[in-house]
Amino acid sequence: MNRRQAIGCLAAAVAPFPAMAASVTSHETVDERLARLFADEDTRGAFAAYRADGRQLILSDKARCDAAILPASTFKIANSVIALETGVVSDPDKDVFKWDGVERAFPDWNKDHTLRSAIAASAVPVYQEIARRIGPERMQRYLVAFDYGNRAIGGGIDRFWLTGALRISAREQIAFLDRLRRNALPVSTRSQELTRDIMPVTKVGDAIIRAKSGLVGVDDRSVAGGWRATAGWLVGFAESGGRLAVFALNLDIADKRHIAARMPLAQKALALVGSI
Repeated sequence: MNRRQAIGCLAAAVAPFPAMAASVTSHETVDERLARLFADEDTRGAFAAYRADGRQLILSDKARCDAAILPASTFKIANSVIALETGVVSDPDKDVFKWDGVERAFPDWNKDHTLRSAIAASAVPVYQEIARRIGPERMQRYLVAFDYGNRAIGGGIDRFWLTGALRISAREQIAFLDRLRRNALPVSTRSQELTRDIMPVTKVGDAIIRAKSGLVGVDDRSVAGGWRATAGWLVGFAESGGRLAVFALNLDIADKRHIAARMPLAQKALALVGSI
């Protein structure tokens, strides 16, 4: 039995809902101007945006947008949905995760957190505790139901999205986020609305961007002795003047300036495709 067959058997055994289709139904185009944005920053990357107003999927590069990598901290979006749906978190502003007292390189991790503050600080230890409370059986069930990337949780229940087996492409991020946008995941509307609400917000003129970043290579262990990210993510929603887009960006990180470039690059790309 291969991995996908095994996952399918587990889904049939424990999930009361079917897995959902991964693709976004839309007209698909490649805009080469988007790829040039990465070249201007001396890096390579992928940008994908689904314009809900025109049902249009716009890609920088088909091959790169279909290349699957670790989701890193962008998985906190799905982890939040599952935490709220299972009751591991009942209230994103009142349930408190106590700091374990371990000093880590990011000061914002070294404190108590609610779900809202944890996603804002991208507090890896909090979300690792959430994953442990969800447990492997329920976690697998929801990843199958969400058709999230390759659905794989190998490598440890608190590490599979950081250093383990989970992989997802920019195109697959779009598919998941668009279902979240439409309250179309097979969970309660409340869990989906609260997750969107706690996502960090950036305002650009009259545009509102709700997005979660991620750094492949940065986790609870790597930060202890210095760290070096190898790739960066930024995924989320952009709304401006009645226009709404779901987007996913990833890029190779050669130095730390590429980390800071993610949001400016996303804003330039969203402007090019007419979403902000």
